[in-house]
Amino acid sequence: MENIDQLQLVVAEVQAARQQVSSVRAQVQELEGTIAAVQSQPDGLALHRQLGGVLIEVADREALISDLKETLDSLTAHLERFSEREKQLIQTYEELKKSLQGA
Repeated sequence: MENIDQLQLVVAEVQAARQQVSSVRAQVQELEGTIAAVQSQPDGLALHRQLGGVLIEVADREALISDLKETLDSLTAHLERFSEREKQLIQTYEELKKSLQGA
């Protein structure tokens, strides 16, 4: 019975990892779109950034793009770690499944 409990725990962890990967991937895609939109915005038009519940006009576009890219790099690193953890959990799941089938 211990292996079945362990398998159920791993299944729950795989599901949680998949949700994390999906969420972070969506954030990465949204941030990539934001960076592209900022870079394509003509210089003469104002850019605004939300700070809390207030929109603030951005004076330094390059600093904004730099901040966005740093955030993107950080999220991409998180995505890689979450994806790797998901792969490890799936491997553990497969091993437990095989051990239960062989038992």
